[in-house]
Amino acid sequence: MIVRGAEFEISAVRPQQWPDDGLPEFAFLGRSNVGKSTLLNRLLNRKALARVSAQPGKTRQINFFRINDAFRFVDLPGYGYAAVSKREREQFAKMIDRYLLEREPLVRILQLVDIRHLPSKDDVAIHAGLLELDVPVTVVATKLDKVGKSQIPKQLRDIRDALQTRVEIYPISAEKRLGLDELWTLLESDLDRAQSGGTDC
Repeated sequence: MIVRGAEFEISAVRPQQWPDDGLPEFAFLGRSNVGKSTLLNRLLNRKALARVSAQPGKTRQINFFRINDAFRFVDLPGYGYAAVSKREREQFAKMIDRYLLEREPLVRILQLVDIRHLPSKDDVAIHAGLLELDVPVTVVATKLDKVGKSQIPKQLRDIRDALQTRVEIYPISAEKRLGLDELWTLLESDLDRAQSGGTDC
């Protein structure tokens, strides 16, 4: 994918603020500090389009990024950050649920997990919920460069077993740009189907 244009569009807290032009959307979801912002920036070849923060739980709205005037990346608030109040966590959950349940242009959900660790209880519960939606789900195992090559197959098996899933898992290192081409191939396939009027993307 050649990214000719990528721009931050809006931070939304209510559906009325969501863009309404129907462009296909890819939603990125994961625990706080799993590497969502870094992955978005690397996929788009931008240094700081999505804000990278050392403070977990920094994304508190739904952030929309318009790409090539043809589709969007959507950065959903991170979950599982203990320092966020219970009320805020509930607000984030409602915001995310409403987007995932109601957003018609959504063509794929990418759930990020850290390849170094087993998925958390939140990861497992959220993944089970995502599989109930009528939208394809992909697991992205981030921070691939932090594990030895010989460990990768076992880590991926353990993640799959913990999530009890059959969906494809893409190992990625945003920092080292490993696995990005394979992920783009998947997204481009979705875009081809969406733009040709297909319903199975």
